[in-house]
Amino acid sequence: MKRRMLSLPPKIRAWFILVLLTGPLAGPLLAEGKIEPPVPVRTAAPDVPAEFVQDGRPGLVTVNFIVDEQGAVQDPKVEKTTSAMLDHPAVQAVKKWKFRPARKDGVPFAMRVSIPIRFDID
Repeated sequence: MKRRMLSLPPKIRAWFILVLLTGPLAGPLLAEGKIEPPVPVRTAAPDVPAEFVQDGRPGLVTVNFIVDEQGAVQDPKVEKTTSAMLDHPAVQAVKKWKFRPARKDGVPFAMRVSIPIRFDID
């Protein structure tokens, strides 16, 4: 009699790294005054497509967006990707994020940021 092993789904991890002050204005902006970058206060992990799990390779999607004066995510766009099937889940997850907004000399302001989201399968 042959024993059947239960197949458990692989662990899926999504990694987030905040990359701040993107674009040509980053240098002058830092030189003008005391800048406090936006800080995530609520994050959401992306849903991972079943095809990605079956593929078994890691993926990376960099999402670029604006954190507005209230800390909400505005205008998220995929900047770079290793797999188009991960683009939509990454953007949808980032739309759920909430930030403490960036501040310049204590005053909240909108700032464009990029976040690479790494998808790993264990």
